[in-house]
Amino acid sequence: MDVPKLLEAASLLVPEEIATENDIMVNDVWGYLTQDEWEVALGLLEELGDVRPLPLSFWELLATAAEQLRLEKSAAWCHWRCYETRNGIIRADLTLRPAAEARRQTPIPGAGILRPMWDIGNRTATGEAALNIARLWVEFTPFLEPGGRSSVRLAPLDPSQWRHLRPGQVITMHEDRSVAGTAIVLEVQRPLSAPAV
Repeated sequence: MDVPKLLEAASLLVPEEIATENDIMVNDVWGYLTQDEWEVALGLLEELGDVRPLPLSFWELLATAAEQLRLEKSAAWCHWRCYETRNGIIRADLTLRPAAEARRQTPIPGAGILRPMWDIGNRTATGEAALNIARLWVEFTPFLEPGGRSSVRLAPLDPSQWRHLRPGQVITMHEDRSVAGTAIVLEVQRPLSAPAV
């Protein structure tokens, strides 16, 4: 399927009544599609996808369109949203330790590349902290400097290990056994089909 057809199909999955904070609606997307402004239409659809949960097929269509347009970051974001649609959303406010106090001396890439370990309260059979792996997406910035602070999204390797998280809970990030950063859980949304815990 070519890019215009992918974007048209995705736009049909957006309810007509939803609008972004800037009052962008699906009708605006159609205007850009008729002018062959596919990259703009894709960006607007991504924004509309943040207003309310949309089906997995919406994000899959956008990911394919972004790949065909060779928009790597947009494709990565749409694949990330596919993961969140299937597994739920975990957002946190992360503060990294300063470079003088931590092993990390370089910024963390923001687009879901890093897969650090997290102490989320799970324990081994002997009572030690069991660290769980989750990919990290830094929101609103391309990277996070040592000592910096930002809201982040987490994509756990094993989502079932993370179901006990609640807003306000403090978790720690590890790139080795030492603490690399501390995060406060902001939001936990279960997927619509998730079992109750």
